[in-house]
Amino acid sequence: MKLIGKAFAMVLAALLLLLLVGLAITWAPDKPVSALTARWAPPPSQFVDVGGMQVHLRDEGPRDDPTPIVLLHGTSASLHTWQGWTQALRGQRRVIRFDLPGFALTGPQPQDDYSIDAYVRFVVAMLDHLGVQKVVLGGNSLGGQIAWATAAAYPQRVQRLVLVDAAGYPFVPKSIPLGFQLARVPMLGPLLQRTLPRSMVDSSVRSVYGDPGKVTPALVDLYYDMTLRAGNRRALGVRMAQPLAMGAERIATLKVPTLILWGRQDRLIPPDNAQRFATDIVGSQLVMFDSLGHVPHEEDPAATVAVVKKFLGL
Repeated sequence: MKLIGKAFAMVLAALLLLLLVGLAITWAPDKPVSALTARWAPPPSQFVDVGGMQVHLRDEGPRDDPTPIVLLHGTSASLHTWQGWTQALRGQRRVIRFDLPGFALTGPQPQDDYSIDAYVRFVVAMLDHLGVQKVVLGGNSLGGQIAWATAAAYPQRVQRLVLVDAAGYPFVPKSIPLGFQLARVPMLGPLLQRTLPRSMVDSSVRSVYGDPGKVTPALVDLYYDMTLRAGNRRALGVRMAQPLAMGAERIATLKVPTLILWGRQDRLIPPDNAQRFATDIVGSQLVMFDSLGHVPHEEDPAATVAVVKKFLGL
């Protein structure tokens, strides 16, 4: 019995040691914004005070554009996801993009309100702050849902709509990024707010690409650092715990000219949702990209923005 007890104690000690080593390797406390701006917010980045937050913003292109293009990123992404589109559009159009509350360099919403209605109010507040009355509004995933919800609530502010693998209808994913799965487990919150295995970020990003081989170390660096921004990991857990009213019935009320882009390899929001948007939004255009995943604008900006430019008559 003594030998069994001793063996058990040794195994327990070994497991504890492995746990401590694992924690040491993956230990990643929050980073203040000041530690991230040099790499991720050089000019033309700026920070503007809206809704009690210092919102990370990039506003590029001709200022006399009467209907700027505003682009909204998805969950755990950032304004950087639109870099390829911005480079292709800013010579002819004003392009505005910003980090949404709860994510990237903007960070947590002061009231921890991550409802779609709160995001819609935020987008309108940003437009008001910038003195922009009417826009071409585009968004991916969560950003796509915020985009169409904004168009439904404020049709006078949206001239055209671009939905990229947008959320909106109930769906059953084939694959959920590991980071999203863990954020849904409340008891892991305290641990996840202090540790961040780079491999988990790498896996999560690869899962939303049609071709995971396109994911570079620099791209993983971006997503890793945006997750470490002070308060973002807690904010993601709070958002995942809040009921996200879909409001899908409002989609059919949209009258704005709409372009729907979708990656056929999207394993998060199934491609059949694209057809639902196309059916419910009368007169909309749907373009599928056979080899791309959930973030087609990021995975292949050249092919996707070419369709956008045609839609905008550029």
